[in-house]
Amino acid sequence: MARDLTQLELLSELQPVAEENVNRHLSMAKEWHPHDYVPWDEGRNFAALGGEDWTPEQSRLDEVAKAAMITNLLTEDNLPSYHREIAENFSQDGAWGTWVGRWTAEENRHGIVMRDYLVVTRGVDPVALEQARMEHMTNGFASAVATDTDAIGFLHSVAYVTFQELATRVSHRNTGKVCNDPIADRMLQRIAADENLHMIFYRNLCGAGLDIAPDQTLKAISDIVQNFQMPGAGMPNFRRNGAMMAKHGIYDLRQHLEDVVMPVLRKWNIFERTDFTAEGEQTRESLAAFIEKLEGQVLKFEEQRDRMLAREAAKREQQAS
Repeated sequence: MARDLTQLELLSELQPVAEENVNRHLSMAKEWHPHDYVPWDEGRNFAALGGEDWTPEQSRLDEVAKAAMITNLLTEDNLPSYHREIAENFSQDGAWGTWVGRWTAEENRHGIVMRDYLVVTRGVDPVALEQARMEHMTNGFASAVATDTDAIGFLHSVAYVTFQELATRVSHRNTGKVCNDPIADRMLQRIAADENLHMIFYRNLCGAGLDIAPDQTLKAISDIVQNFQMPGAGMPNFRRNGAMMAKHGIYDLRQHLEDVVMPVLRKWNIFERTDFTAEGEQTRESLAAFIEKLEGQVLKFEEQRDRMLAREAAKREQQAS
């Protein structure tokens, strides 16, 4: 049986791929400025400066849009935790260090512009938002899959952010649609475009990992898919907000399976590859069984959601008559 590559060996082998993809990213990334996406003329002082503090009727967002915006913003706020995970699993040298710094700087813009938008438009309670930020950032975030080898830690990290960046892109785009505000929609589409380029960088790295260490990389991918958690897990009201977002199609199980998991697995040719050993084949069978189970869960969730929405619609109709 071939031995697993160490973290140092993986970083060394993948250095040219990292460099190529950093250059690719820099050639494709568009410069943009958070202040250009915020309707500043809607802003006014709060009570501390002689104005008026926030009240619920000031917000134009409905409950679904509020839950989605808060969840997406708190996810972006936890950037220091993600930076630490990436920095610890990557290297600070050469292309690796360039990417870690560049990715962190680009991600930071997302939190800046979303907060400015919400505070200026009074979309959500800024005090509650700040309290939630303090709690979530204090708790931090750690990847759900703990491992005891550095090499697997690196591969887990790359696999996780591939799926996570794509999931965040889906969530941002769908949140923009429910805000019923063209300014919010434009802002979140701009953020989603960034997330897509980030996903491509990580997806290409993970794909190269599959070429140099097929079994080892597949194990990391399978672990991540089977234990996937959105990076917001653990934030205040995450279960409630996540359930609301799933119920209203912002990020649900079908989107997770069909728009995130399967397109990436297809891109990597996971179920067509012929370079796995017997151990890798076992991992692939386990992953295939999990996906089949997930497909069943999707149908079950959608049946429950349809019944729930039908009950709510009947109740509204009854109240109106």
